Amino acid sequence: MADILVAGEINPDLILSGDVRPEFGQVEKLVDDAALAMGSSSAIFACGAARLGLKVAFIGVCGDDVFGNFMLAEMQKRAVDVSDVLIRKAGQTGLSVILNLHTDRAILTHPGLIAALRAQDVSEASLRQARHLHVASYFLQTGLQRGLPELFQRAHSLGLTTSLDTNWDPSDEWRGFDELLPLVDVFLPNENEAKAIARTDDLDSALGYLASRSKIVAAKCGADGASLRTKDGTISVPAIPVNVADTIGAGDSFDAGFLYGYLNNWDLEKSLTFAAACGALSTQKRGGTDGQPTLEEALKYVPG
Repeated sequence: MADILVAGEINPDLILSGDVRPEFGQVEKLVDDAALAMGSSSAIFACGAARLGLKVAFIGVCGDDVFGNFMLAEMQKRAVDVSDVLIRKAGQTGLSVILNLHTDRAILTHPGLIAALRAQDVSEASLRQARHLHVASYFLQTGLQRGLPELFQRAHSLGLTTSLDTNWDPSDEWRGFDELLPLVDVFLPNENEAKAIARTDDLDSALGYLASRSKIVAAKCGADGASLRTKDGTISVPAIPVNVADTIGAGDSFDAGFLYGYLNNWDLEKSLTFAAACGALSTQKRGGTDGQPTLEEALKYVPG
């Protein structure tokens, strides 16, 4: 029995760090560091949740290639069950090239098979073996979008709760949520995503708009911590001070922390505080997974 079933994308990150601003005209520049690391919001989330002690199963689509085999091996190494992953021998696993400037980054993504997962690929048998269904990278998983409301309805009918982290919309259109959001038990945008979806520059207004549609909205606010809104009010918590190596995957580690508390019936403030700690602690090492905390490491920052 899995605590969480993740329906997500599979692609590694090639992380380039240093002076990574490119110059065209065939100018060659040297960077400080290059690393192939676990990528994709969904996979980083899955590893963070498993690191905290949750049992995590993953379904997605990848190619039978170097990048796909790398991702599956890395997830298995971190105790994520990938037995439901669909491997397309003729397909190509995607790749994100991350230009890392310490506290900011630019991302260039080749989608590959990211869009290949369909809602019907998530079987009833897989859902019955989980307590919760999590989806991330909504805007990249275009093959999943149309069937996602029906998938969340199926999950609810089988007793699962649901969560969604959209990540950024490359088209900047932010559409397709009217039917979906009422089916989301925990919505996990960052501050900028929340504002964009609500079409406002004010975070409080954005949270109010989103909370009128989803049961719980927990927004990541970077160095300002996090804010949560339900129909009963707002909770805000500060960030913990850390020495940041990079911020890749911090939001996914936040999501893992919040859902750990949610699935263990913690009160919302404790869950939010724990999530903020998980997100911050993950930034102390490069890449999305190497800095992810254990349960004991993150609990040190939760009062009581």
